[in-house]
Amino acid sequence: MNTNELKGKRALVTGGTRGIGAAVVRHLLDAGAEVLTTARSAASPAPEGAAFVAADVRTPAGARTIAAAARERLGGVDILVHNAGGARPHEGAHAIPDEEWQEALDLNYLASVRLDALLVPGMRERGAGSVVHVSSAAVLTPMGQFLHYTAAKAALENYSRGLALELAPAGIRVNTVTPGRVATPGGEATREQWAGLNARPGPANPDDVPPLGRDGRPDDIAHAVLYLVSDRAGWLTGSNLVVDGGEFPRR
Repeated sequence: MNTNELKGKRALVTGGTRGIGAAVVRHLLDAGAEVLTTARSAASPAPEGAAFVAADVRTPAGARTIAAAARERLGGVDILVHNAGGARPHEGAHAIPDEEWQEALDLNYLASVRLDALLVPGMRERGAGSVVHVSSAAVLTPMGQFLHYTAAKAALENYSRGLALELAPAGIRVNTVTPGRVATPGGEATREQWAGLNARPGPANPDDVPPLGRDGRPDDIAHAVLYLVSDRAGWLTGSNLVVDGGEFPRR
């Protein structure tokens, strides 16, 4: 990797204090980018070298706080990576409370819509930019226990493709990265909750191993994100890069 590949670029990564998000932040920094990241609180420190703003990306007010920080501390963004996401499993689709459906939509879908609306206009003015939405391979085999989460991520993927077509003439690329099972503290906690519900066996069963023989690592996803935001992917937009070790069936 060219350590100056992203020199002069300004990047915002949501949910970048741990797991996949932290790996993305580190790789962007290593490539020379200036990086701002977010989380709901400063309890988990951002990777060294990254700026940080505490805000709840699930809310319109939080999105405005993040966008204002990006303008004030970076002068705008050239790279926008939507990594924040998640939801807790339930016994089935109709056991998911209404408020958790709304929270899943806010965190996994609408947070991206709101931040894009606030920060993409600056990319339009400059005639360039790259946006990456992080989805989930669970969308490929949706199950009732996670249906609020997978439905929100499916909406994100559809939105990402449509936005890519709209923004391509402005020189802005929009792509999606879809991780499979990745070994992170958050992912492990979710799998433990799921196991406690006696989830039915399937492609995402906690006891399964992907065909490549191991769970993913945060760096596996970060490499994919780094590629998509770099000039090496300069003719790539509207794509969905599935990084899952071969675990999930393709559409």
